[in-house]
Amino acid sequence: MENGTTTGRRRWNFKENEKLVSVSDLTVRSVLNKLMCCVDPADTRPTIPLGHGDPSAFPCFRTTPIAEDAISDAVRSAMFNGYSSTVGILPARRAVAEYLSQDLPYKLSPDDIYLTSGCGQAIEILLNALARPNANILLPTPGFPYYEAWGGFTQMEMRHFNLLPEKEWEVDLNAVESLADENTVAMVIINPGNPCGNVYSEEHLKKVAETARKLGILVISDEVYAHLAFGSKPFVPMGIFGSIAPVVTLGSISKRWIVPGWRLGWLVTNDPNGILKEHGDIDSIMGYLNISTDPATFIQGAIPQILHETKDDFFSKIVNMLREDADICYERIKDIPCITCPSKPQGSMFLMVQLHLNLLEDIEDDLDFCAKLAKEESLIILPGVAVGLKNWLRITFACEPSYLEDGFQRLNAFYKRHAKKQ
Repeated sequence: MENGTTTGRRRWNFKENEKLVSVSDLTVRSVLNKLMCCVDPADTRPTIPLGHGDPSAFPCFRTTPIAEDAISDAVRSAMFNGYSSTVGILPARRAVAEYLSQDLPYKLSPDDIYLTSGCGQAIEILLNALARPNANILLPTPGFPYYEAWGGFTQMEMRHFNLLPEKEWEVDLNAVESLADENTVAMVIINPGNPCGNVYSEEHLKKVAETARKLGILVISDEVYAHLAFGSKPFVPMGIFGSIAPVVTLGSISKRWIVPGWRLGWLVTNDPNGILKEHGDIDSIMGYLNISTDPATFIQGAIPQILHETKDDFFSKIVNMLREDADICYERIKDIPCITCPSKPQGSMFLMVQLHLNLLEDIEDDLDFCAKLAKEESLIILPGVAVGLKNWLRITFACEPSYLEDGFQRLNAFYKRHAKKQ
């Protein structure tokens, strides 16, 4: 051995973080990137993206000019070129508090609002703030895998309760009660639902709150798709039950304004009884914020104008397009025997369909289905295993109707090519 070398090779003392590598495989982005690598470069047809919830590339889903002007005004004002406070600038937090309070039976304070770099960072902050030795968290199946990734990274134990497709994907509250113990810190719900397209009724949300109170846990309510409801059930924020059990709401402007790339979200404590503060959770949130990054200050500066001045007709237009796209998607699914949808979507940008492998040849599972679909048809659909439900598929319907029609024609052609011979 000479100069730190062994058999002619230098020895280095650093290596991969195996935990980070493993948990990153759980994300939607990771799975979609792998599927994109399956697309045949010789296929001259455009790739149809029915795998992710970002319709901003389609002209019909362009955000409102009011939001664009707000960003421009904030930049040109030269008032937002400096660092933000760790919780976010006061005018933006006040605007978010006023915006969310419109749907609540009490008024939020700016001190209840913590601005984040999108809803993804809000998940990161909250799960790190809740993590402690032996803690566990209750997650929905199917669900959004970012919770799995951060739960694994923080080394919290993750326990899973089912969403019930036969009941429009309601939470199995009996399972929640059986899973919880003295180390359970929280349960997660996503409303409107990703990946299922469900919208919870006020009655069901109240039962969730009552269950959380009985178990002594808080409710993490992911409402990034808030107000994107177009069925028979209106969107109801979980925060209206904050007096029953503490609720932490996660949200953003990403989906309702169709600007996921602007990375502006929030973490909100709906806790009129002050339970979170009493138990030190607010200090933990602040502690994590002190060592993390902030959303761009000029985006924060634009928030009051975006929230206060966006017209209802913009929101109505987006919801109507989603309703029409969901109808197209739901009807076209009926023409393809190897997939079935248990209930018509009521909100968000997705639905789940069950994959019937017994009707297919040369398809091993949902991941194999999606990889071959990408290769043969340049069509990207998310395998259900990515959201915790093997041999199901998550389909995004938020896109141009012509893309949807083309996508389902390709999906039908793929089915016919792989259908089991009778």
